[in-house]
Amino acid sequence: MTDLRIFSYMPNPRIWKATIAARLCGVELDLRGAKPGELGGWLWDFDARPLTDEDRELGNPLARQSRTGFSGQLYKTDAFLAAHPFGTVPAAFSPDGGVGIFESNSIARTVARLRRHGPKLYGDDAYTAARIDSFLDVSLVFARDGQNYLLALNGGAIDAHIHGQAAKAFDIYLNGMEAALSAGRGYLVGNDLTLADIVFVAELCSFAREAVHLERLVEHELPTIFHDNVAADFPAAMSHFENLCAHEAFAPDIAPFMEKIERRREAAVK
Repeated sequence: MTDLRIFSYMPNPRIWKATIAARLCGVELDLRGAKPGELGGWLWDFDARPLTDEDRELGNPLARQSRTGFSGQLYKTDAFLAAHPFGTVPAAFSPDGGVGIFESNSIARTVARLRRHGPKLYGDDAYTAARIDSFLDVSLVFARDGQNYLLALNGGAIDAHIHGQAAKAFDIYLNGMEAALSAGRGYLVGNDLTLADIVFVAELCSFAREAVHLERLVEHELPTIFHDNVAADFPAAMSHFENLCAHEAFAPDIAPFMEKIERRREAAVK
């Protein structure tokens, strides 16, 4: 039996927080889901699956109006909404489906707590865990502005205000990471890899999806935020990011995704 089930759209850099942690800690995950555009055709449940014709019947009580990130109707069971009161993905469950865990950082914390072996990703005392939480909380603030920005780009609703908010959030986030890493310890918290490092990498990968919309930025005469000179502005933070992207526990998720992003970037520049 697996330790944790996760339902989400894929690829989703935010669930990599859990998959990377699981590789490091020997935790077994059951991942279910599909591409973002296909998830509207799934039943959102502990036993998530593609919809049947019966599920789609007019007036089906499972039909719910979609919210942020999706359009039209979504099909969610009452049990799903009881476990996930905000009705969002990624959505994680205990092995029996009795407990729902929502928000990607909390899902990653669950994996760290289920650790069988490997590094103590959530620290080994209350103070270290609290410092790790500090980085995870800051990452959520950055993620909120990043998501608003990416959704606006994707939906063609981008403007100078949304772009400016995202650029400010990006600068604040990277400045903080640069300061933390400039102490020379090699990791964000202490001398060892923790959830703080994993979440940092996952959030930057998520923001890197900006490159898919370079043509739209040009159309609106807005500059790229995650540009080629970021490494010069934040050398310690970006070196840390690149080193971890190549780490054997990170690369299975990140390498194919970032290669695809880079191909899109090159195609847009030509």
